[in-house]
Amino acid sequence: MTPNAASDGRQTLMEQEAGEAAAAVARMLEANRDAVAAIGRHLRASPPAAVVTCARGSSDHAATYAKYLIETMTGTPTASAALSIASLYDAPAVAGNRLCLAISQSGKSPDLLAAVEQQRDAGAFVVALVNAHDTPLAKLSDVVIPLSAGIERSVAATKSYICSLAAIAALVAAWAEDATLEDALTTLPAQLAEAFALDWSPAVAAYRGATNLFVLGRGYGLGVAQEAALKFKETSGLHAESFSAAEVRHGPMAIVGDAFHILAFGGSDRAAVSVREAATEFRGRGATVLLADPGGGDLPAIAAHPAIEPILLIQSFYRMASALALARGHNPDSPPHLNKVTETL
Repeated sequence: MTPNAASDGRQTLMEQEAGEAAAAVARMLEANRDAVAAIGRHLRASPPAAVVTCARGSSDHAATYAKYLIETMTGTPTASAALSIASLYDAPAVAGNRLCLAISQSGKSPDLLAAVEQQRDAGAFVVALVNAHDTPLAKLSDVVIPLSAGIERSVAATKSYICSLAAIAALVAAWAEDATLEDALTTLPAQLAEAFALDWSPAVAAYRGATNLFVLGRGYGLGVAQEAALKFKETSGLHAESFSAAEVRHGPMAIVGDAFHILAFGGSDRAAVSVREAATEFRGRGATVLLADPGGGDLPAIAAHPAIEPILLIQSFYRMASALALARGHNPDSPPHLNKVTETL
């Protein structure tokens, strides 16, 4: 049986769908070119005082990526909404000129809708990134960016998450009029296909028997570290936690020793320096450390624009995660106790 094959020789749905990300991103970028440009013009003409993101799960990890990209490229303070403030506490939001960025696969979770409605009623300009069609979220939004990922049958979201990251990068590039990032997005689909083919099988061997694991990232890479930690738990039953390479030094690093496992996401920007430093330190303590870094590491990675590299890293990760789940005796397409659509109140 090949590392990512099910017992009958087929690919898992998770691997198959992740492998469709390159085509999905190309489709999404082309379909939304005019809409993204229009959003950029609107935000420059009426600059928001702040950005509020509304999301849960993998979509909230995309929101982490959005925070770093928006704040570094536009200087606009960006924060994730606590959805329960609207759905459980019925607390109003202070009126103001904000961008509300709502990110969702289904576009129908009640707490998400409550938070978006709260922001809209307070005067926010609402942009929704959503994969499903004709959703309640679309009706609350000023502009909808369809993620165009297509149907995902695996419970574990893959290509829709990658499309979310690409849509965020396109939106921020248009807002900031950043030609370098816009150019980088044109080559992203081809690079995603290349990233999917990279050999991360050493991670399957390293983490097959693991019980605890940290995933490290920083800056643009923190959101994909969060996503990887979720996928370890969701698909492999492996207890994994994500940390900024800076935050891990504020207490969590005390438990890292020779029985611990680390996956570290590097990159080509300044934030990745501390990731490599933490990886080196933890390796010196005897931990099993794998560094994925375009500058050279234990796992291969593709060098690109610093904001694009995390998207490529998570694409390589998804294929490995499917194989790891099978190696640990789990079905990544149907994790226990989980449904494809989670509707929280």
